Amino acid sequence: MSLDVAILAGGCFWCLEPVFSQLAGVQKVISGYTGGFTSDPTYKQVCTGTTGHAEAIEIHYDSSIIGFEQLLEVFFTAHDPTTLNRQGNDTGTQYRSAIFYLNPEQKLAAEQMILRVEAEQWWPNPVVTEVTSASIFYPAEDYHQYYYSKNPYQPYCMAVAKPKVTKVREKFSDLIRQD
Repeated sequence: MSLDVAILAGGCFWCLEPVFSQLAGVQKVISGYTGGFTSDPTYKQVCTGTTGHAEAIEIHYDSSIIGFEQLLEVFFTAHDPTTLNRQGNDTGTQYRSAIFYLNPEQKLAAEQMILRVEAEQWWPNPVVTEVTSASIFYPAEDYHQYYYSKNPYQPYCMAVAKPKVTKVREKFSDLIRQD
């Protein structure tokens, strides 16, 4: 089976990964770094905000079950795309909102979704999500992979990730994995 790939950034990857891992058709979500200029960045380097990289997730999905547009709907619901270089208390360019497109179709879909989100006023302020051609995606260190499922009672996960997971489960109940 050939899977499609989407690369999204919307704050801490500990929060985005569990949002997308619960969706039917999503086979794998990898937390990592992309969009910067430092080769093989580490978490410690990315946290300085000097690498140009964003914390991001690489989503491997079966497009016969869930489409790129549906992933974008979830993305624009799960995080606040109107705060520049910030999600909640997490600040810096590494927490920016971004869609790293892999082909012209993804670019067009991302641009159209932003227009829709603004036209339908999903958020009270303008969307600042960047739409950028994908570059090298560097997987994060092993301990970051599926962090939320391994540490559901960690205070940050309880306060920040869990509400996002719950919001998406409620709004997109038809997209949630049933296994």
